[in-house]
Amino acid sequence: MFSNSVRLLAALSLCVSTPVWAQTAAQNAPASKPVTVNGKPIPKSRLEFIVKQRATQGQPDSEQARKSILDNLISQEVVAQEADRRGFGKSADVRAQLELMRQQVLVQAIIQDHLKAHPPKDEDLLAEYNKLKASRGDKEYKARHILVDKDSEANEIIAQLKKGAKFEDLAKQSKDPGSKEKGGDLDWNPPGTFVKPFAEALAKLEKGKYTETPVQTQFGWHVIQLDDVRNVQFPAFDTVKQQLVSRMQEQEVQKFVNELRSKAKIQ
Repeated sequence: MFSNSVRLLAALSLCVSTPVWAQTAAQNAPASKPVTVNGKPIPKSRLEFIVKQRATQGQPDSEQARKSILDNLISQEVVAQEADRRGFGKSADVRAQLELMRQQVLVQAIIQDHLKAHPPKDEDLLAEYNKLKASRGDKEYKARHILVDKDSEANEIIAQLKKGAKFEDLAKQSKDPGSKEKGGDLDWNPPGTFVKPFAEALAKLEKGKYTETPVQTQFGWHVIQLDDVRNVQFPAFDTVKQQLVSRMQEQEVQKFVNELRSKAKIQ
């Protein structure tokens, strides 16, 4: 609904620099005197909110910055009043967007408050770290596979491999679209990437060998070949701690939302 230019204007309140066309008498107004636009005051709380938001981004609070922000707020208010005068405030599309923005602000506020009250504990972060480390293992496998619908098809592929057929050529009949055109290549992956039967079969293979018995998973029947194995070093806890915090915050938010949904009457 809104053009990019209008969105840009709405974001001007967060900018430091003041465009030439936005210069107003507000630059010379005393800080304690409220500024009005066509009789409508610009709340000081609005200015303080933007200053606070800028501070979280590392931008300093200064008299010059406040004047710049105020000028942008004035420009924004002028355009918003004109939009109201022309009836845009009564538009169904605009009202729908405003309601969505209102909800988004409320959601963000309550989630921030919830996360502040439920910060991840160090012991929980360490437990999550160890869980991820265990699931990844200390090795990565470079494998290929051919996926078919029936075990008879897989056995026929194995028979052809024993006769000297190339795995890459036979992979063209695989029903896995992501790997069939690459000779069945799955690239490097830890065993935890694969479903259990696949991972177990892969771990038993010697480098350069393929499974001589078809491997069944929920996707079908696989013939798997192990191209290479390498040791991997899992990153130290301190280097991934912030990522773990973000991961656990996402889990906490999902838990919070699920609890609210379970209590809500949804028809």
